[in-house]
Amino acid sequence: MNFLALIEAKREGKTLAREEIQALVTAFTAGQMPDYQMAALLMAIFFRGLTTAETAALTLAMRDSGEVLTFPADPRPLVDKHSTGGIGDKVSLPLAPLLACLGFRVPMISGRGLGITGGTLDKLDSIPGFQTALPVSKIIAQVQGLGCVICGQTDTMVPADNKMYALRDASATVPSIPLIVASILSKKLAENLDALLLDVKYGTAAFMPTKAEARKLAAAMTALGNECGVHTRAILTDMNTPLGRAAGNWLEVKEAVACLEGKGPQDLHQLVLECAANLLVQTQKAPTPAAARRLADDCLASGAPRRKWDEMLIAQGANLPAFNALLAQDSTAPVALELPADRAGYVSQCDARIVGEVIRDLGGGRLAQDSKLDYRVGVDRIAKPGERVEKAAPLCRIHAPDAASAAAAGTRLAAAFQLSTGKPAIPSAGARSISSASD
Repeated sequence: MNFLALIEAKREGKTLAREEIQALVTAFTAGQMPDYQMAALLMAIFFRGLTTAETAALTLAMRDSGEVLTFPADPRPLVDKHSTGGIGDKVSLPLAPLLACLGFRVPMISGRGLGITGGTLDKLDSIPGFQTALPVSKIIAQVQGLGCVICGQTDTMVPADNKMYALRDASATVPSIPLIVASILSKKLAENLDALLLDVKYGTAAFMPTKAEARKLAAAMTALGNECGVHTRAILTDMNTPLGRAAGNWLEVKEAVACLEGKGPQDLHQLVLECAANLLVQTQKAPTPAAARRLADDCLASGAPRRKWDEMLIAQGANLPAFNALLAQDSTAPVALELPADRAGYVSQCDARIVGEVIRDLGGGRLAQDSKLDYRVGVDRIAKPGERVEKAAPLCRIHAPDAASAAAAGTRLAAAFQLSTGKPAIPSAGARSISSASD
């Protein structure tokens, strides 16, 4: 195949045929198309875009570049949730066991952190013994038997995306809506889902800075997901402020367990229920959103999802006694330092981007692809917008590898918090802003 001619065609804004896109992806995955030519094609797509038909062809070609999960017939719907990433976003951890207890099968194929955003697999790696690298046979067996799994993409699933994403990162072509859509949906379509919920973030620590841009991405993904036969819906959530009161790998696992025990922060609790409620309505297991939220809330309060969580940990090799011993510790980091408020007032802002950057630089995120993470570090007890703090009261607590790192982090985190004399207007009594993509 003449790859150069196809690159030139896209460079000039021409539309590529489905067969041409399929051939490009197949050749690249097989090593028959050099990286530099694929990088050139990605840059052409970045500037020229793709039509809806081209994006669908690219998504399906990427999905079909490897193994697709195949599940036996079962009355339980196959569902999943995908988040575009944020600070403190640990929703997947309590959501998977909750959905399993609500009568779903959940093959939750997750990823690692990117930039300042945390990754579900990195959080799970902080659990002693927990295995996220599972063969396809184990994924299917666990979903059928237990109802849920949270694991990584296997080497045989969507290999085209693995290769293309590395090039997108290196060629500055990551922020392209067609390429984002194809990357996300190719992996989710490989799960053979009945329904998919997309949590599209916007704000200072989100990939999409504004709600309008998030809505545009959500519309593109939902349209293509539905066109490919998966009932797809999106919600838009605010990522100007960290989700919950903890950010950092182990600290987020600990807060996820608190959520399962009914002791988690309000905004996390609300978003977990919202995700579950949407999937209940999408699969017609509940007649209305209000009825779905009640059903999800009652299930979470029953304690069954908390027990399902432990079952999932055991099934994936976790050392449960060691895990429970860590849960009992106030902090697992060598240093835990409170950041005091310099005056009394109401919290009007807690900038999630600054929080994420600080955690990354403490060792909780990656500065390079092969960075070794420190799962202990992070920030918890975060004061939320709308809350009043007195002078010298803690705005947050820093978990760091040493005193010098903690002090430096505190100086930077002080700039993340803004205080006002009057109480700011916060929607839903301090809860996060959640809306459907069509609102």
